[in-house]
Amino acid sequence: MLLNLRLDGSSLHVLCSTKTIPIFPLDKLPSFKKVKQNYVPGTHDGSKGTHQRITRDCDRGGGVGTVTREVIAGKKLLIVNPSDTRIGKSRISDGFVGKKARDVEFNGNGMVSKVHAKCSTKGLSYGGCIPAILEALDRIENVGDALGPWEGRLSNKERTIILKEQTRWERAVEIFEWFKSKQCYELNVIHYNIMLRILGKARKWRYVQSLWEEMIRKGIKPINSTYGTLIDVYSKGGLKVHALCWLGKMSKIGMTPDEVTTGIVLQMYKKAREFQKAEDFFKKWSCGKDNNKMEPHVCLSSYTYNTMIDTYGKSGQIKEASETFKRMLEEGIVPTTVTFNTMIHMYGNNGQLGEVASLMKTMKLQCLPDTRTYNILISLHTKNNDIERAGGYFKEMKDAGLKPDPVSYRTLLYAFSIRHMVEEAEELVSEMDSNEVEIDEYTQSALTRMYIEAEMLEKSWSWFQRFHLTGSMSSEGYSANIDAYGERGYLTEAERVFICCQEVNKRTVIEYNVMIKAYGIGKSCEKACELFESMMSYGVTPDKCTYNTLVQILASSDMPHKARSYLEKMRETGYVSDCIPYCAVISSFVKLGQLNMAEEVYREMVEYNIEPDVVVYGVLINAFADTGNVQEAMSYVEAMRKAGIGGNSVIHSSLIKLYTKVGYLNEAEAIYRELLESCNETQYPDVYTSNCMINLYSERSMVRKAEAIFHSMKQRGEANEFTFAMMLCMYKKNGRFEEATQVAKQMREMKILTDPLSYNSVLSLYALDGRFKEAVETFKEMVASGVRPDDSTFKSLGTILLKLGLSKKAVRRIEDVRKLEIKRGLELWISTLSSLVGIQSSTEDCDEL
Repeated sequence: MLLNLRLDGSSLHVLCSTKTIPIFPLDKLPSFKKVKQNYVPGTHDGSKGTHQRITRDCDRGGGVGTVTREVIAGKKLLIVNPSDTRIGKSRISDGFVGKKARDVEFNGNGMVSKVHAKCSTKGLSYGGCIPAILEALDRIENVGDALGPWEGRLSNKERTIILKEQTRWERAVEIFEWFKSKQCYELNVIHYNIMLRILGKARKWRYVQSLWEEMIRKGIKPINSTYGTLIDVYSKGGLKVHALCWLGKMSKIGMTPDEVTTGIVLQMYKKAREFQKAEDFFKKWSCGKDNNKMEPHVCLSSYTYNTMIDTYGKSGQIKEASETFKRMLEEGIVPTTVTFNTMIHMYGNNGQLGEVASLMKTMKLQCLPDTRTYNILISLHTKNNDIERAGGYFKEMKDAGLKPDPVSYRTLLYAFSIRHMVEEAEELVSEMDSNEVEIDEYTQSALTRMYIEAEMLEKSWSWFQRFHLTGSMSSEGYSANIDAYGERGYLTEAERVFICCQEVNKRTVIEYNVMIKAYGIGKSCEKACELFESMMSYGVTPDKCTYNTLVQILASSDMPHKARSYLEKMRETGYVSDCIPYCAVISSFVKLGQLNMAEEVYREMVEYNIEPDVVVYGVLINAFADTGNVQEAMSYVEAMRKAGIGGNSVIHSSLIKLYTKVGYLNEAEAIYRELLESCNETQYPDVYTSNCMINLYSERSMVRKAEAIFHSMKQRGEANEFTFAMMLCMYKKNGRFEEATQVAKQMREMKILTDPLSYNSVLSLYALDGRFKEAVETFKEMVASGVRPDDSTFKSLGTILLKLGLSKKAVRRIEDVRKLEIKRGLELWISTLSSLVGIQSSTEDCDEL
């Protein structure tokens, strides 16, 4: 049983229940003579004024009521009262003029003196007396007077057309009540269906329900289309639950939805993006049960197939959509332009442009592409960066005699603008101007960006001025142009746009926000603060975005103290709802090394019941990990755990970094295991974290555990220079020279030696293991790469010279030369080493150092 839902604000009805709270059926409702929902400003002067009340009887036979119009300070209200019982609520208009305002005339007192119902011009396509009747209804206010000449002579079909052609629900009700008041007319289910649709489209749910109850009371049996109409209007009115209730009622009486009703239900599910429900309903409906055998319904229309193809496409079920299209062809249903458009759009959105081209060839053989077809093709190819093909389809559309619509132009123009195709964009703008196609503000700002990025500032300003001088640019339009200049650092131009915005009194918080953002990008923090302070003097109140932007700007500019002062103002205004601005200030203090201030802001945040998130904890834990302060870092880890916040990879990495610094192997291993457990095939602990673990293991000569991480990193291609260097040092320390030499060989082959520390590790290994030739070659590679040798480098090389028989005195002389004159000293080192190990000497590489 559904919850009670309030409809029209004055009645309650439970659709899935047999009980209703009594409301007046339509045959007891008044027949409307004059109705006006929207108020046209007349003599309203803002004063309270006196009530003028005009009441007249509505002579409609059986259904007699009164229509009362009140004028309260120039505002017209419509109160409908059957007899003396009030239904609904009077409603003061919002002051906006509706489309029908031109049908209302006023006398000198600002009173409505005449109301004409505006009927559709489609009446001209009918024969017989219909055009004259519709013209009379449009011209004559009183329904009885308008229809009088044809009274008693209107057929069912003519009455159907008259009702269907009404564009205002009030006028339709007047005519419907007039028909009911005449004994010579019998209204059938089709007439009721039309009224249900009219009232449903107007969202007059109270009247819809009354009409339904009237049908049941009068024995007018609802048919398939009745339920379809109700499902459709409730669904489109945003009341999907009610629509499903009507579907449930239909099923309860054993009535199977026909194809039209099925299409309505499918559209309802599709609109709600409940694609699986749409598919299940379609499959259930398309196979009727008879003696427990599944018998498919005969021949579906192209509309139903199109709906299902579109439903499958939007849900990403390409295979099912293709199979439905194939089934459609097999059953002899000729695909329409809509069918092909849907298929082309689906394949294109899924990157299957080959299928798109094939469908276009097939389409041209069966039905002509329309403007929407070409719009889809232009959009698809611009998204796939094939601007030439998109332009080709635009030309083909015009060659086929189709007129490009605003979507065609805007899609192509935007594509030109973001690719900085200035000449092509300007040609298209010229064509749009010739064809009087309006350029929307989104496209306008895109072209402003194009000119800016093409460094054509004068043209960008002229382009902006063209739209500014019309006086029709909205607040959002000015904001987009300020942002276009601001994001690229053109503060002067951004300020000029801002001033233009002020000149036309379009100052809103949006313009201030983007201007403050522009100052932040341009590192003009003082101007950003000045603009913020000036807002209130112009009657503009800063919002949450204003404060957030300013705090972020100041914090990222290493001005945490100033950022904190605005954060306090933000909190006082009630705009602080999360810890994001606090996190920015804390991070800024941490960056400057002011950890005491960072902790103070953290404590203030907690004091004001603003809960820290994992990012805040991560910043603080990492800050104390960098300083090696285990106690402070662990206090935040504990606080995070008490808050029920699980650590992320950043926090785990920070903790492992901390544990590595202080040598806590067991704690580091536990965290690393957690990281591995949370990993998948594409996500692993980062390189730095894994290197920390290798470092912990290598210091303790835990070779196997270090090797396990090392081999895993190599397989993923993540092992870097320091990974190899740590493994080399571990092998060397443990006397495993063969493994160490293999690692050194791999490092040289991979050409990943870029740091003196890594080179020194390799040279030390070669010197210790007697691989003098490899040592000299590595040294020459080091010099050639531009890496400057240090004292550790020459210590290893000196060991090699001593082992080769050179005296300590001779080695000291070579070092003395290097210290006095680097280039000559390096040449002497290389020539001496080369001659002793039998390698040809070359000193050209010494020039780089």
